[in-house]
Amino acid sequence: MKNHIILENLRISFDSIRSHILRTILTILIIAFGIMALVGISTAIAALKSSLADNLMSMGSNTFSIKNRTSNVRMGHDVRKSKNYEAIQYTEAYDFKELFTFPASVSVYTYATGIATAKYQSEKSNPNVTVIGTDENYMITSGNEIEKGRTFTQQEVISGSHVAIIGSEIESTLFKNNEDPIDKIISVGSGKYRVIGVIEKKGTGFGFTPDRQVLLPINNVRQYFSRPNMSFTINVMPEITQSVDAAIGEASGLMRVIRKNNLYEEDDFDISKSDQLLTMFTENTSKIAQAALWIGAITLLGAAIGLMNIMLVSVTERTREIGIRKSLGATKKMIRNQFLAESIVIGQLGGICGIIFGIIIGNVVSLLVGSSFIIPWDWIFIGVVLCFIVALLSGIIPAQKAANLDPIESLRYE
Repeated sequence: MKNHIILENLRISFDSIRSHILRTILTILIIAFGIMALVGISTAIAALKSSLADNLMSMGSNTFSIKNRTSNVRMGHDVRKSKNYEAIQYTEAYDFKELFTFPASVSVYTYATGIATAKYQSEKSNPNVTVIGTDENYMITSGNEIEKGRTFTQQEVISGSHVAIIGSEIESTLFKNNEDPIDKIISVGSGKYRVIGVIEKKGTGFGFTPDRQVLLPINNVRQYFSRPNMSFTINVMPEITQSVDAAIGEASGLMRVIRKNNLYEEDDFDISKSDQLLTMFTENTSKIAQAALWIGAITLLGAAIGLMNIMLVSVTERTREIGIRKSLGATKKMIRNQFLAESIVIGQLGGICGIIFGIIIGNVVSLLVGSSFIIPWDWIFIGVVLCFIVALLSGIIPAQKAANLDPIESLRYE
């Protein structure tokens, strides 16, 4: 009997929704917009975080980098307004590589340019190729793998040989019809290089991709892409993941000696772990998530007011119907539950539409950054609960008003 009453209330609710379809749709859309903001932004953030994590973790969670420190602005009573730190020199980087005795893989690299053009016969790439000068250990510490060919030998790095390792996008652009790029001569900038390897395809994610890179021996870059104050970066990958903090401590001490930092001076270099950027991203996006929550809350508040008005109008329009139901034996509780059910149905329809729109919008972002399809179950649950609460609060006053109507006066209402 109880289930029959619930089903009957739902049937009446849908009949009422169909009879006032336009205003119901408008209310559903307002609710949907609020839920869409919550689900869509949270899905997009999850996609960006997943993409960034994939790119960073491909380097290994136990990898850290030593690079040049940026200028530091000093304010207040300090008479020195700023301090410029010297670039890490090639000799300093290689001194570190030779003297670092901790069990780890160490590589040295430098960025040559990000606007190079690669050419092979009549084919050429766009001027957006990144050229990096590396050593024989770079493929290990960068987390990349060789798909075809091989990496540099130590002798090629020392002598600055004209050999190159290219990304998969460079391969597909220059070598059509599945032509094997190994041992082919390509032009990069003003020099010609023999291709000895192709980097395994990674895809583009959050702005990082090895697919458009050309790796050259570091001494070749020093000769042909030389520029003033060229700075070199050191990648370190300890053999044991749990020992990364100990490795950072030893690396910091050795680098201070190499850079001749005095005892009470701050480090004039930066050491960053591969997962620090992910932590920073998570901290920053938490504010975006809070903003989305406020946007959704304000929108749902407006939707609640609109839904309450619709329900009050519905009570007024259906006064005679309520009188007939009461005269046939319907109790106050039945009438109240009928209007509450109608309010909840409208709220949940808005929530379902908002969840679907939010997932679509969030996964469009996921598709753009190369992440996988994401369904934010936690925010879906939050959205359903919020819609239920909003519908319940919006429907209480109209439902109570309908339940308290006098049946005699209701039957006389026109």
